[in-house]
Order: sequence, then C-alpha cells, then structure tokens
Amino acid sequence: MQRSLNGMLNSSHDHRLLALMDVKGFDPKEVTVTVKDGKVKVSAEHKEECTTARGKEYKYRNIMKEISLPPGVSEDKVTYSL
Repeated sequence: MQRSLNGMLNSSHDHRLLALMDVKGFDPKEVTVTVKDGKVKVSAEHKEECTTARGKEYKYRNIMKEISLPPGVSEDKVTYSL
C-alpha cells in the first residue's frame, strides 16, 4: 500500500511518500484506511474457513499500523493507493 501527500504529488516530478505497507494476501475490500486526528491508520483483516477430513479449520490474519502525519500536512491532502 502506498500513501502520498496529494498536495505534493505530481507524476512528472516531486513525489513525497509518507509510508509503504505490505498488504499482500489481503483483498482490497479487507483493507481500511482512515485519516483522523493527525494520523493515518491502516488495518486489514482476513478470515478463511475450509473443511478438511478432520473438520473445519479457520485461518485469521490481521495487521494494523498507525502513522502520524508530518507537521503542517492537512488530513484532506492525504491519498493512498493499493
């Protein structure tokens, strides 16, 4: 996952990157990004159920990361992409 500062991002030159986060193995629908109180919060949750000869097995994975915005960066200028 890549989030950039919208006011500073231009595909032809200046590219400011706040953070990268590996969300491999998660469906985009399982990833949530919120920007609030000067922080960007990224969380992802994956649940899987399968039936085996021994019965049902469940797999569960989750990640969460919270990043403080640099001083002077407006919350409404934050963008992200998967």
